[in-house]
Amino acid sequence: MTSAISPMTAAVSGAAAANELSLHDRLLDEWGMAVVSGEVATGERLPEPNMDGDAAPSRTVTREVTRVLESMGLVSVKRKAGATANPIEQWNILDPQVIQWRLRGPHRIAALHELSQLRAAVEPVAARLAASHATADDWATLTRAAIEMVAHSDHADEAEYLDADILFHRTLLEASGNLMFAALGDVIASTLTGRTQHELMPQVADQTALSWHTEVAALIRKGDGAAAEATMRQIVDESDQAISHIAGE
Repeated sequence: MTSAISPMTAAVSGAAAANELSLHDRLLDEWGMAVVSGEVATGERLPEPNMDGDAAPSRTVTREVTRVLESMGLVSVKRKAGATANPIEQWNILDPQVIQWRLRGPHRIAALHELSQLRAAVEPVAARLAASHATADDWATLTRAAIEMVAHSDHADEAEYLDADILFHRTLLEASGNLMFAALGDVIASTLTGRTQHELMPQVADQTALSWHTEVAALIRKGDGAAAEATMRQIVDESDQAISHIAGE
């Protein structure tokens, strides 16, 4: 016969589980950031957890965090040697969490320029393909996102503008009909989020860039792939130039 669990016991168990999750996330962030920032050099072992005076995480938590970092390519785990930091060439560089850590690190601007180059290689082509593959829902979403960007353009460094910007670019990738491009949605979202979080967005959006977003939606609706591609290239080029300008390069 199964014994009943009292509400108090259940509450305590739930609180313990939440605490374990919190410790997991905090340790993942601590170790991941240490590797990505270079605080832990290639070949060095991960340091002892620093929980700011809280109890040290259990061995279960440290093992789970190590497995996550290993899946990202940030560390290698070898018997007796433990977990040691990998060189950047082995990282899963497109993992959204790795992108976030890189954007918090000392080489933020270089990482953003790399991401801009990726966008320049993908998004204009996605716009061209979308002119042939986009559905009526895709056109409607692109147009609505562009309108929302205009509506919040006086606060382009805030959440409402960011949400609309992410929606536009995610929809564009999905509307391309290319599953590989669509899978990059989180990468583009992480890039746009990083610009906002690290104060690399202007307070007032560039009006020409806003008009280009609206134009891309219209050109996709018309089925003009060549023009949509050219206009999308202007958008990603302007974004990269704006990063350099705001960063004072």
